[in-house]
Amino acid sequence: MSRKIYEVLAWASSFLKQHGKEERAAELLLCHHLRITRAQLLARLRDPIDENARQLFEEDICKHAYEHVPVQYLTGFEQFYGRLFLVNRDVLIPRPETEELVEGVLTRITQLFPRNTTVDVVDVGTGSGAIAITLALENPALSVTAIDISAEALQMAEQNAKRFGADVAFICGDLLQPLIEANRKVDVVVSNPPYIPEDEIASLSPVVKDHEPLRALAGGKDGLDFYRSLTRALPFVLRERALVAFEVGAGQGETVAAMLRKTFPHAKVEVVFDINGKDRMVYATLGK
Repeated sequence: MSRKIYEVLAWASSFLKQHGKEERAAELLLCHHLRITRAQLLARLRDPIDENARQLFEEDICKHAYEHVPVQYLTGFEQFYGRLFLVNRDVLIPRPETEELVEGVLTRITQLFPRNTTVDVVDVGTGSGAIAITLALENPALSVTAIDISAEALQMAEQNAKRFGADVAFICGDLLQPLIEANRKVDVVVSNPPYIPEDEIASLSPVVKDHEPLRALAGGKDGLDFYRSLTRALPFVLRERALVAFEVGAGQGETVAAMLRKTFPHAKVEVVFDINGKDRMVYATLGK
């Protein structure tokens, strides 16, 4: 006799809890395998479950519990700024804190640049394309370019841009080097670069360190290598009136802000804390 949906869900939630994982992952994976929304799941809890779906669901529950495979890599999606982005092992899973960076960039662009003017934005280390695509969709006046050194990551970002009909140009290259080589100037540089110090990688959750791309996590000995490289390159690519927006690791805000102040002594540099009270964003406004 076929088992009911609520029985399978109860087993999975309990199993995940025993293995130190969030119980909510059971709901997310079950909705994915049944191809229904959470509301539909709750309405159908007493329905019998399709045997094939149950088997695939239980396999994924075990992968998450035993192998620490992130739920997002099992479903192939992560929510960002109200949209479902495709993700795989070639890209970092977008985080909710990065939505705050996007919000901050959108707000500052409207304050800094006149309405109805095209604003050239570059997203450095785009990964899944979440930042670049969201900026392009939320403000059509932006001309957005996304750069990544990984061809595989760019493939995923391009798929996401196509999925949402976002007008974003993609370049494979190392940080701001493609712009410098093309002698190209932009108005906004936004980046969420790798910022975890080398000796902290080992202490990360296995869900992160064993599955997400290391090149998108590790920021050198002190976690600040990419900020140094970007800050050195910024004077060669920014116009006189410009915005720089970085996501940083907790505790790195003032150090990154100091780098920007040294490079741009007349800029307005701000360290902004996220919803969890951690220094998470650093903005530099030039020429206002």
